[in-house]
Amino acid sequence: MKRLSSWIGSLAVLALTLGLWWLASHEQWVSKVFLPTPEAAWASLQEGLREGSLGEQSWATVGRMVEGWLLACLAGVLLGALVGTSAAARAWLQPLLEFIRPLPASAVLPLAISLFGLSGGMVLFVVAFGAMWPVLLATLHGFANVEPRLREVAAALQLPRRDFIWKMGLPNAMPDILAGMRLAMTVSLIVAVVGEMIASQSGLGQAILLAARSFRASDLFAGIVLLGVIGFVANALLAAAERRLLRWQLA
Repeated sequence: MKRLSSWIGSLAVLALTLGLWWLASHEQWVSKVFLPTPEAAWASLQEGLREGSLGEQSWATVGRMVEGWLLACLAGVLLGALVGTSAAARAWLQPLLEFIRPLPASAVLPLAISLFGLSGGMVLFVVAFGAMWPVLLATLHGFANVEPRLREVAAALQLPRRDFIWKMGLPNAMPDILAGMRLAMTVSLIVAVVGEMIASQSGLGQAILLAARSFRASDLFAGIVLLGVIGFVANALLAAAERRLLRWQLA
């Protein structure tokens, strides 16, 4: 019943939002040059998926998002595990990590452009850089907060560092790592779109930018709706994977 009421509430909020959009566009509260009607946006979405290149552009954006996210997860988990299991490494590297962490991914765009040019590799680099930090910091936090008794057991058994990471540290840090991965997926989508806009790479970012410059509001909103759907589906899939991987916590 609780899940059903939650779904009903979510659908009610969605219906209210669409109703306000319909009313604002039809009553001309905002010019249709900037705010199309829901019907026009839906028609543009259907036409773009059926006859245009919106489907290909969506897949291009999803591909960059997933590739950057995978690279970010790999680098974040490896670095977070290495630093999180060493008190000395945490003491030495924590100030550097705290210095770099607040940097927005867009701040490294000039550096990435100088290294890779306006290419797909540049976008992938920036996506991976921006999405790595939630995973790295979550992994570091998870490994740094391993139960002290587990460390004592590992020391008594003279477990190699590799075995400690795999058998004790990783299960303890898994909830933090999965939460960081979910946040990183959102960052990956945002940075992929921004990178496509700046580097003129095929994708939803470029499609939205061109639609805005041409004052094609219905096409712009169609792209925004697709981005929302991609983000929603990606988060739902990761949430399902998280529940499955963490079933042992409820056992």
